[in-house]
Amino acid sequence: MSQIANTAKASGFASSLLAWYDQHARKLPWREDRDPYRVWVSEMMLQQTRVAAVLEHYRRFLNKFPTVSKLAAARESSVLAAWSGLGYYRRARMLHAAAKLVVKEYQGKFPRASEGLRHLPGIGRYTAAAIASIAYDEPVAVVDGNVERVLERMSGKRLTGEQTWNTANNLLDSPRSGDFNQAMMELGATICLPRQPQCLLCPVSGFCAARGELQAEAARPRQKKRKIFFGLARRNGHVFLVQRGKTESLMPGMWELPQLPSRARAKRLLSLRHSITVTDYQVNVMEIATPQKGSGRWMSRSRLASLPLTGLARKILQRAELL
Repeated sequence: MSQIANTAKASGFASSLLAWYDQHARKLPWREDRDPYRVWVSEMMLQQTRVAAVLEHYRRFLNKFPTVSKLAAARESSVLAAWSGLGYYRRARMLHAAAKLVVKEYQGKFPRASEGLRHLPGIGRYTAAAIASIAYDEPVAVVDGNVERVLERMSGKRLTGEQTWNTANNLLDSPRSGDFNQAMMELGATICLPRQPQCLLCPVSGFCAARGELQAEAARPRQKKRKIFFGLARRNGHVFLVQRGKTESLMPGMWELPQLPSRARAKRLLSLRHSITVTDYQVNVMEIATPQKGSGRWMSRSRLASLPLTGLARKILQRAELL
């Protein structure tokens, strides 16, 4: 791997990559400045989520919480409501907790080094390096799925653990570390694609050992198929919702429609598909006059948009034209 790093430095790997990035980088709202708060919010949203899915959520979130102080002062339910639709809600809770810590312990200023940033809730090695390099030009590399794929194809072999991080740091362009890291991620996201790499368009193809797929990727696990039923009860401009328990492992405290037994006798209003990890759900929404026994609340339609809804509940209410 050291051979690649040396060749890259001698032959201008960084300059070729950065020249391409300067000309072809996507115009994304979090690239408009180097505000560490905006960089941090974008990085948290982009974890396990596509850029296209983040754009509108990012705009709305920043409009509601334009500063770390505003975020720290907000109620958790408001933060979850603004996050609703992005999934993986633990990220939103960690974002909120970290904002409170920044305001309380750091006088509203983010630590300027990656090591300091890692003391904040929800910030690991990658996120800390991304914020520190982009906002403060700290010469530290990032490794996410896109960067790892680029590095492995450049080397012509699989990399593991610390070897990947060392390789990334060996290739890093220190004077423009933030731009270099974003360029590596951009290359993996737009050119060095998982199954159809655009090698003819790659600005650093001359340094690549693989020139395409490294090897056949392991087959994805087949998705399990499952049917689930939810009840939609409406009266006088209100919808009946239930709240997930505070101790639930998934989406605690979020609001959703009451789930029904599979043999519930009711009129079907609509069906839709909803996938979570390896499970593909066929969701059947049934019209019910009164909710099943159990805790829940009638919520005014005017309140629905501000509630911390599960992604599936939001999808159902939108399809039913209630949101």
